[in-house]
Formats: sequence, structure tokens, C-alpha cells
Amino acid sequence: MMNEQRNNPEDNCNCNDPAEEKKNSSSAASVHRSFGAWLRDLRDYLRDRFSLEDEDKAQRDEVVANIAKGVEFRGVNLWVLIFATMIASLGLNVNSAAVIIGAMLISPIMGPIMGIGLSLGINDFELLKRSLRNYALMFIVAIITSTLYFFISPIGTAQSELLARTVPTTYDVLIALFGGLAGIIAQSRRDRTSTVIPGVAIATALIPPLCTSGYGLATGQLRFFVGAFYLFFINSVFIALATYLMVRFLKYEKKVFIDKVRERNVKRLMMVITLATFIPSVFVGFHMVQVSLFEAAADKYVSRVFKFAHTRVIECNKHYAHGGRPSQIELVLLGETLGDDVLDNARAQLAGFRGLENTELVVRQASNSDRLDMATLQKSYLELLEEKNAQIERMSSQLARYRVTNVAVEDISREAGVVVHNVATVSLTKGITFGVDGQPRDTTLVCVVSPVDSTQQVDLESLRSWLRVRTKVANVKVFVENDRP
Repeated sequence: MMNEQRNNPEDNCNCNDPAEEKKNSSSAASVHRSFGAWLRDLRDYLRDRFSLEDEDKAQRDEVVANIAKGVEFRGVNLWVLIFATMIASLGLNVNSAAVIIGAMLISPIMGPIMGIGLSLGINDFELLKRSLRNYALMFIVAIITSTLYFFISPIGTAQSELLARTVPTTYDVLIALFGGLAGIIAQSRRDRTSTVIPGVAIATALIPPLCTSGYGLATGQLRFFVGAFYLFFINSVFIALATYLMVRFLKYEKKVFIDKVRERNVKRLMMVITLATFIPSVFVGFHMVQVSLFEAAADKYVSRVFKFAHTRVIECNKHYAHGGRPSQIELVLLGETLGDDVLDNARAQLAGFRGLENTELVVRQASNSDRLDMATLQKSYLELLEEKNAQIERMSSQLARYRVTNVAVEDISREAGVVVHNVATVSLTKGITFGVDGQPRDTTLVCVVSPVDSTQQVDLESLRSWLRVRTKVANVKVFVENDRP
């Protein structure tokens, strides 16, 4: 009976023990508090790491004064702008990326653009007017300088560095945006000797598009002017937008007007300027994204659909259209002509690629009369190669007949003193014997020896026989040098 009571599971169960429940509840609360403390520590760590409110942060008035100083274009800044424009134009003209980078480093062109963004962020209408005025002056001076250079430059062809500044892309917008953010953060620090500002000047690339615009005016190619100016304007707008956003993020104090009526009018005017500047850029950026997505989808479509064993795509032109007009993919093919059923199937697959639903496919390929006869072409190349190889063999054979090689005079001279007695010095020359008709006849080895004792004879026959075996030359001429007059 006692064993049954001791082994009864119900008697040993402590599931409803209040002390055990309290212990479990205390453990859960402890874990919850530990996890909450860990999250708070992580939050504080990240806030400390990413905070811009450190000891190196410059005061608001110091930042405004420094940017306002860089806004003005007169004296040194103006001359530096002219020289930087000339250097950039030279770099574009000779297609030198290093020269272009140097021009971007010394160019003071970022000042008015950051001044526009700062003035909008702190509600400073006077600074905005100065920034816009100097921005216009900077643009005019740079355009005139680059136009004059390209007008007198003897190199009039458009190089790759110049062509790269004519069509803005989504990446240019993103570079300008993030470059402007990095620039204003660097300006908000006390230590401005870092490489951030020069790096931003290189990354955003403001001066090369201006020079390209000048090239377009000088050569009468308006498409260069429009495309390059478009790129410059987009970069400027998004650098100013980045400056405005960072100024608001840093919570810089806005300028307060004593006259409330004037303050209201100024705010309205600045709002109009802001909207007139930034709203078009939003549409432009959206359009660029659409173009980039269309081109990426077109490349994907061509790589997947036009995979044929004997036909290659040698050119692919993508034309994005909007406003109800269909976009277009134009392909130039080389190789076997594709049939109409194959092309119809390719057109039907356009709907399966996102963004290409209403796209037209234009395929240009050679007709039957223009097709390349690859077999004939390959046969011609093989015949030409065989003829060249035969010619090389003939020339090598002729060269071998005229080749004169050196003999090991040093070793032979030592051996000659052992083989033949009364030999003091040995001179060997291997050459070609020619007939009077100018044709080579034989290879001849000429040996000239000087005796130790001129009163005694040198065994010339033994020396001649030994040299034939030693040098493997059948025709050997041996002479004895006589030192007596």
C-alpha cells in the first residue's frame, strides 16, 4: 500500500504548484526585460553611429556663411571657372578622362547649386537671388568659353568622352542626388579638408556637360547642345534637391521676417520657384526610369528570343516612345534569313515581356542575293592560308642557304692545340661561297693558324680533316699566317 502511494503519479505532479508558476513567470519576465534592454542598447548604438550631431558638426551660421561665400563668381572664382572650362574642353577634345577629372576637381561650379538648395531650406530669399544670379553667370561664362574653344579647335570629331555627356540616364540622376547629399553633409562639418567635396565634384560631373553644350553650339549640332544641357540641368536640380532635403533633416533654423506680409510673399515666391524647378525634374526622372526599364526589357527579349544557330544580331536599336505612340525595337541580322513564320512568332512573344506589350519589332536582314556563302568564303581563306604557308617555307629555305652561323672558336682553338702540333693561334670564319653569277654555291669554313715556331711546318691536312669532322663542314680551307714581311 505504501509503495502504491509512493509510485502514484498524481501525488508527484506539481503542475498546479503556485511556487513553480511564480518561478516560471519570473523567468519569462526576466527574458523579456533582457531582450528589451538588448533592443534599447542596439538602438542607442545605431543612433550613435549614424548620428550627425557629433562634436565635428559646424554651427548653422558657419555652414550658411561658407556656402554663401562659394556662391559668388567674381575675381578668382570666375577665372578658375574659365580655366577649368578650358581644361575640360581640352580633355573632351583629346578624349582624355584624366584631364576631364582634373578640370572637375578645380571647378567651383558646385557653389551656386548648393546655395539654391540651402536658401530654399532656410527660407533665405536674398541668398536664393544671389545663387540664381551667379548660376546664370556661371552657365553663360562656361558656355561662351567652351564654344570659343571648340570653334577654333582643329579637332572637330566627337570622341567617346564627349558623346557620353549627351544623353542623361537614371544613373546620372541617382549620382547627382547622392552626390548632393554627400556634399551638404561634408559642408556641415567643421573639418572641410576631407576628400568628399572633390569626390562629389568628380562624381556629379557638372563641367563636362557644359563643355559639350559649347561643342554643340560651335559645330552647329543642336542635339549635342540640348542633350548636354539637359544632363547639366538634371544634375543641378537633384544636387539642389539633395541639399534642400539634408538642410531640412538637420533642422536648420529658417529665416524669420519682421514684416509678416513680406514674409508671406517671399514664401509664396520661393514655393513657386521650388515647384517650377523640382516638379519637372520628377517627371524627367520618371521618364528616365521608364526608358531604362524599356531598354532592359528589350535587351532581355532579344537575348532570349533571337537565339539561332546560323543567324546573329549584329545591331539592336531601341526607341522608347510615349504619348500613345508605340515603342520600337529595330534589329539588324546577319546569317541565314529568318522566315515570316519565325518573325511572327518572335513578335507574338513581345507580350510576354513586361513593358514590351505595345512595342513594334522591325527586323532588317539580308536577302537571298545578299547572303554570304560561308562555305565559299571558308574555302577561299583556306586556299589563301595554304599559299601563305608555302611561301613561308620557300623563304625559310632560301634564308637557310644564306645563313651564316658562328662556330665555337674558343673550344676548337683549345682542341686544335692538342690535335695538331706547332699551332699558336686559330681564327675561324664560316661563310657562303658565291659564283660569278651571284648564286650561292657552298658553305665554306676558313681557318687561319699561326705557328708557334715558324721554322717548322704545321700539319695542315690533319687539321683540315679534323675540322671537317668537328664543324660538320665539308669545304674547309686552311691557311698558315706568316708574320715575316
